[in-house]
Amino acid sequence: MSTKTLSAETDPSEVTKEQLIRDFKVVIDDAEALLKATAGQGGEALAAARSRVGESLATAKAKMSEAEAALVARTKAAAKATDEYVHLHPWQAIGVAAGLGLVIGVLIGRR
Repeated sequence: MSTKTLSAETDPSEVTKEQLIRDFKVVIDDAEALLKATAGQGGEALAAARSRVGESLATAKAKMSEAEAALVARTKAAAKATDEYVHLHPWQAIGVAAGLGLVIGVLIGRR
């Protein structure tokens, strides 16, 4: 693998935007190294660069799918909590929805 390593976070719910950005910067750096290697060199340097790029891309893809799964799970949990709250407090939910509708209507009406 590259001298730079992708973050070794194992819990997908703890993946942050900063970690993903850092991981993709590593992928980009490895891709740039591959481009430089293919410009004037072949053989061993090209194979090593391709290997680093392949490893970085595989790790980044795995992290992205883990982060996506964690995001879906959190979204479902939030939707379930909202549904439960609305069922327990229907009048408060109606009031909040009416208030948001009023605010959005006023903002749209200003244009």
